[in-house]
Amino acid sequence: MSIYKFSATTIDGEEKSFEAYKGKVLLIVNTASKCGFTPQFEGLEKLYEKYKDQGLEVLGFPCNQFGSQDPGTEEEIASFCQKNYGVNFQMFSKIDVNGDHAHPLFKYLTTQAKGLLSEKIKWNFTKFLVDRNGDVINRFAPQTKPESLEKDIEKLLNA
Repeated sequence: MSIYKFSATTIDGEEKSFEAYKGKVLLIVNTASKCGFTPQFEGLEKLYEKYKDQGLEVLGFPCNQFGSQDPGTEEEIASFCQKNYGVNFQMFSKIDVNGDHAHPLFKYLTTQAKGLLSEKIKWNFTKFLVDRNGDVINRFAPQTKPESLEKDIEKLLNA
């Protein structure tokens, strides 16, 4: 199994194969617009802007499973992210990350990089770092600020 076997619907409604990300370093994040961690959009965008030309892609997946903190439509979420945080990295349609209806990508990510106590994602802004070969390298807790991932990202970009 490889991350490149998955696809997801972008926030604009287009199906996107992860084959398009071959050779890139990926930072995959489950996001929410009304969460205490929502300001992390700014840090995620800064990472994307700083490293996109070196091969970093930040992929945001809105999720409403934690405290109903992303209740809006795709259009509302996209507008919020752009207006408030200048988000230019790829956002996808709202998904579930846990349970029977969890997106297959997140089922895969959580089996490749387990959390502290279980595979289950505990909250918004859990982050998964994937290397240029499509291997899941690490999982970071919601409290982990995007800027603290720079050394890990640089190491993978320079590998």
